[in-house]
Amino acid sequence: MKRFIIAALSLSVGLSSCDSMLDLSPKSEISQDDYFKTESDLQLFSNTFYNNLLDKSPYDDQSDIYVQQKLSDEIIGGNKRTVPASGGGWSWTDLRKMNTLLANIDKCEDKAAVTKYTALTKFFRAYFYFEKVKRFGDVPWYDVELGSSDDALYKPRDSRELVMTKMLEDIEFAINNLPTREEEPSSPYRVNRWAALALKAQFCLYEGTYRKYHNLTLEGNDYTYYLDQAAKAAYEIMHDGPYKLYSTGHPESDYMMLFAEENANPDEYILAINFDFGLHIYHNATGHALVATQGQPGLTRKMVNTYLMKDGTRFTDKQGWQEMKFAEEVKDRDPRLAQSIRTPGYTRIGTNTVLPPDLSTSITGYQPIKFVQDPTACGGNVDRPSYSTCDLPVYRYAEVLLNYAEAKAELGTLNQEDLNISINLLRDRVGMNDAHLDMDAANANPDRYLSSEEHGYPNVTGSNKGVILEIRRERTIELMQEGFRFDDLVRWKAGACVDQDIYGMYFPGPGEYDLSGDGKADVILYANGGVKPEAGEGVLVYEIGKDITLTGDNSGYVYRHKDIVRNGFNEERDYLYPIPINERSLNKNLTQNPGWDDGLDF
Repeated sequence: MKRFIIAALSLSVGLSSCDSMLDLSPKSEISQDDYFKTESDLQLFSNTFYNNLLDKSPYDDQSDIYVQQKLSDEIIGGNKRTVPASGGGWSWTDLRKMNTLLANIDKCEDKAAVTKYTALTKFFRAYFYFEKVKRFGDVPWYDVELGSSDDALYKPRDSRELVMTKMLEDIEFAINNLPTREEEPSSPYRVNRWAALALKAQFCLYEGTYRKYHNLTLEGNDYTYYLDQAAKAAYEIMHDGPYKLYSTGHPESDYMMLFAEENANPDEYILAINFDFGLHIYHNATGHALVATQGQPGLTRKMVNTYLMKDGTRFTDKQGWQEMKFAEEVKDRDPRLAQSIRTPGYTRIGTNTVLPPDLSTSITGYQPIKFVQDPTACGGNVDRPSYSTCDLPVYRYAEVLLNYAEAKAELGTLNQEDLNISINLLRDRVGMNDAHLDMDAANANPDRYLSSEEHGYPNVTGSNKGVILEIRRERTIELMQEGFRFDDLVRWKAGACVDQDIYGMYFPGPGEYDLSGDGKADVILYANGGVKPEAGEGVLVYEIGKDITLTGDNSGYVYRHKDIVRNGFNEERDYLYPIPINERSLNKNLTQNPGWDDGLDF
């Protein structure tokens, strides 16, 4: 049984759980005389940060490349997105707990423990504020414990630059004082020095590219400073850290197995969330992909088109790529495609039965398999909703490599060797050793698909345009379903991608279709109003226009969302979320984000 590290805090310490203001209750409610005296106290108190802050369902985040039957408000856009009365991510309970811990930590006589848990708490405070900055932009900075009557509760929002400066101070303390992997026996389930460097690289890359593409000039550091910090933090992990890409010499399966194994791989996972069958700690990744009532997720055709051919050439440069049937379009592609969705010949881990994509379970037909476990996992219950136990990544080495390459490319300091020690290692892992990214070739011939209005990014320019597009391609493929995509579109000022088509598989018309590659029909389509054909067991039969919607009357791309009115991404509003009405009513010094009408006249 795996040791369960990330436990929920269960202490009667009088901390408020509401979302109003800073979620504070009076300091006097905390029994300070009886607590914070031992390392065990500090660990137990800080365990709640792991449990509350880390994303335990990144696999279901919707975007332009991954959707569900019910589209998110962000994908529908327009008036579907409104100002909430409360909630909406404006919760400060965990920050209150962090500042409480820091205010009382010196009560512990174990000074080594004091240093370690101060560093851990500052790591999580930087993590907490990164999420707030991404969502709201300017936010109030609080680094001291406040009582319910403190005037600071009613302060206005601090500048983005001040918050980022404070985050850098916190993360530098964490980097300098957290244990290494060798010193932390519970790695990769506990934050260590390398996780702090990974967080720094992540938020500095975000901030640098956000400022660059949003043309955001603030007093203090410019975008190049943050990109440089991102590159240096990532390179320190690459040069000095103990991590490497997971590889067993099986490029046809290593990428898939990395995410399906019960235990996080300690070589590639810098920080992971621990799930455990014996302790009933589950998530829903397998059920999400396999059970029709759990979202019916699917990659979009745009995402599938993004994968290169295995030899490194572009799929979208092939003759007739727009109307290729499924078996043809997925043939000889980047091996990560067949390790991310069901393709012809797919068999579930540990079984020999060939399974086709299931159009009753996947809204686009491109059915995801990332994080799908062996059917014997969880005592054979893994296919049930919320019974998955494979550990989920928070930071992994592959992301560090991608962050390094992107930061260097955006700075204009990237060279071929930088690609060889980052992007090309990712391709080597899946057997694309002869398909390395060549910087000069990419810049000489930028991909038309990735820069088109219909499918690509709207504002990539300059001499590094081609290689930046290729790095984005690599990031999109490698980190698919890991919770990055929507944030990436925001920082790249690429909200237009949200409005692009969310099509699925192509069907040229009524007929029988073999999706599994076994020579037998898996799906039969028949014309609207026609006679339903006879079909064998397990064969899905759909009436076009009734059971399945295509872009054309009797042919085209699967388009299950055709009747849903999508009102569009608002470029002047939707890169930030609104502050809830109740919070602004309580604190009239809080200004609302641009474009959001909450009905308040102050």
